[in-house]
Amino acid sequence: MSVTSVPGFRANGIASGIKESGAPDLAMVATVDGAPVPAAGVFTSNLVAAAPVQISRRHLAKGQAAAVVINSGNANAATGEQGRADALRMCELTAQAVGCATSDVLVCQTGLIGIPMPMAPVEAGVPKLGALLTSDSDGGLAAARALMTTDTVPKTTRQHVDLPIRRGGTIGGMAKGAAMLAPSMATMLAVLATDVVIDSHRLTRALQTAVRDSFNALVVDACQSTNDTVLVLANGALGNEPIEGPAEYASFVDALTAACADLAQQMAHDAEGATKCVTLHVRGARNDHEARLAARQVASSQLVQCSLYGKDPYWGRIISELGVSGAVFDPEAVEITYGSHTVCRDGVACEHDELGVFELMQERDLRLLCDLHNGNGEATMLFTDLTHAYVDENMGTS
Repeated sequence: MSVTSVPGFRANGIASGIKESGAPDLAMVATVDGAPVPAAGVFTSNLVAAAPVQISRRHLAKGQAAAVVINSGNANAATGEQGRADALRMCELTAQAVGCATSDVLVCQTGLIGIPMPMAPVEAGVPKLGALLTSDSDGGLAAARALMTTDTVPKTTRQHVDLPIRRGGTIGGMAKGAAMLAPSMATMLAVLATDVVIDSHRLTRALQTAVRDSFNALVVDACQSTNDTVLVLANGALGNEPIEGPAEYASFVDALTAACADLAQQMAHDAEGATKCVTLHVRGARNDHEARLAARQVASSQLVQCSLYGKDPYWGRIISELGVSGAVFDPEAVEITYGSHTVCRDGVACEHDELGVFELMQERDLRLLCDLHNGNGEATMLFTDLTHAYVDENMGTS
């Protein structure tokens, strides 16, 4: 299951030599006939946006794309005018290989920041990769593998689009990301494809909604990087009439959100050094905005993350973070629950099954609930613990 799960798309990935290790490092996704189709993207909000982000934003102004070219091993970020020229050259080479206009190619890059892009492997690799594009599942998986940096496994998804009355559609996707994952995205790339018929404006709105409740609700280390990009292409191969009406549009958004959430969950489970994958739900806020503020503050707290690594249900760190989140509530009304065990009620410690909590903290997947008892607002955040292994992975630059 991946982008090639969707009829009308082809993909593959190869080792071009960008990575000295010889691991796969170059991927491509394209329409079968090279024709541009409606496309949408969501990008990093980091002011230091990498060259590929700048080029892809420019090319997406038309609301269409025929191909996406991706490399791992070099971020091509903080590389100035030469970096933009190199990213554009990748688009030119891909356009020649696929048979489309350069402006119909989007580019993603990931790896180390501030290092000039090695173009010799790209010049030789893109034409070779273009000749290997395939619609079978192996091509989709190879493309997903070529995205990986510190990831240990490829991340792919396939979701069904339930369209009432008519034949349903498909969404397929792939992503990479194992660190620097924070709300508003971070060092992550995702490419999704669908066969539904939808215009670029509605596709953009749908993607923004899907990202808000998936990639933007994920925290690994609360750091945001320069290259994060989520793209979706819709080739209309399903052959139905365009999605119309609130019910059909909602079904598509639900499926797109499910695809993004599946990939986000896989990223959390593969996060650098993580031993815990935590689903945090905040409810009882005055509104959803304040619930998201509270959830984000708790999930981004190094103190909370470290206590989880230590298997310590220290709820005091959680209530403290809630207090500086910007959400308004009565501290003496807060309730905090680990799994099914409430450890804090009315803002103070309460009796609970200590052995049950101890056993719960040994598990990899945890659920935390914070109830502010001040309204109907709620939000969910996915995050991980902070471990020695994460520090080891990030002590150097290579």
